[in-house]
Amino acid sequence: MTSSSPKALAGRRVLLIVGGGIAAYKALDLIRRLRERGAQVRPLLTESAQEFVTPLAAAALAGERTHTDLFDRESEADIGHIKLARDADAIVVAPATANLMARMATGHAPDLASTVLLATTLPILIAPAMNVRMWLHPATQRNLATLKTDGVAVVGPNEGAMAEAEFGPGRLAEPHEIADALEALLAQRSGGQVLGFLAGRETLKKPLAGRHVLVTSGPTHEPIDPVRYLANRSSGRQGHAVAAAAAAAGARVTLVSGPVAIPDPAGVTVVRVESAREMLAAVEAALPADLAIFAAAVGDWRPAETRAGKIKKDGSTPPPLQLVENPDLLATIAGRGEGRPPLVVGFAAETDDVIANAQRKIARKGCDLIVANDVSAAGGVMGGLENTVHLVARDGSVETWPKLAKEEVGRRLVARFAERLAATSR
Repeated sequence: MTSSSPKALAGRRVLLIVGGGIAAYKALDLIRRLRERGAQVRPLLTESAQEFVTPLAAAALAGERTHTDLFDRESEADIGHIKLARDADAIVVAPATANLMARMATGHAPDLASTVLLATTLPILIAPAMNVRMWLHPATQRNLATLKTDGVAVVGPNEGAMAEAEFGPGRLAEPHEIADALEALLAQRSGGQVLGFLAGRETLKKPLAGRHVLVTSGPTHEPIDPVRYLANRSSGRQGHAVAAAAAAAGARVTLVSGPVAIPDPAGVTVVRVESAREMLAAVEAALPADLAIFAAAVGDWRPAETRAGKIKKDGSTPPPLQLVENPDLLATIAGRGEGRPPLVVGFAAETDDVIANAQRKIARKGCDLIVANDVSAAGGVMGGLENTVHLVARDGSVETWPKLAKEEVGRRLVARFAERLAATSR
């Protein structure tokens, strides 16, 4: 479901480039959803994409001719690929295959799609989709980092089951998520943030350029014995999404991550830890920072004693588990005098009275902002792919957003943090 208004893209012209992957079939649904929101969609299919989607089907749904060939005599009589590169408000690449991403990152342009992408100065949104091993390959991650540096916006990929019984990150973002991300991209452009491949890039705005951003993410594991531990139900997706968005905004990012099963964000320095005490030590070692974002689900308690050997289940009474309190990372850093980051942001996962508890937490911890979300059965977001958050400020103001993909939540949060940080620097 999406909270966008039905005609949120009214009057917008979108060039949709469809890459050649099995997820290409979703491009037809994406065309329909974009048109429902008022967009005019012009499809461009790569040669490989035509193995999965016919030009006729795309044209029928878009109500526009489908472009396929760089050397089309009718189009190229008036340099059609240049017109395609300019005659739109934005370009969406979905699915963006590993091959297409590599061509974009290196400027290789042997076909119509890559030629248009090389010739454009428009905002670009890519929705990657590929096998999990291809997505995690260092070459793909390097290409992703290059594209983000060049100003390309990214939505997804999601995690889940894929062809050949594979499971992991690499699934194409859902059509409504791509449409939401496009709305956000165009809204940023309308608000004065210029995004995309820009001539000379002299006007490319990086609101966190020159800043050091520190982010914590994931759970902590507090050992009971060599095989057991205490932990929170955190996937790290939201913290990693925030770190990725901060890097895309030009920041030097240090990500202190607990144990997670998701890939590292491109373009950030990752410090891996296990326990809360290790995370605090890593955070303090990473200071100074301009912005500290505590998104990790840090364990509040740890066992008072870690057994050297595995505790056996032998029918006797279970041994008592005595707990002691872990250090409070957010309060420790927010309460620093010298060396306190100018902007300190905490996260609050709540099951009831979400906003009220967040307001009490911000006063108790001494941070500047709290990102609060509902992780009760009704909220159901901890570890999931989407999030509904409330941005709570120290002055009591609250900004509530609809349910969004965690990547989009990360982008919106970083935009807000950059604004706050800029205001404190004036």
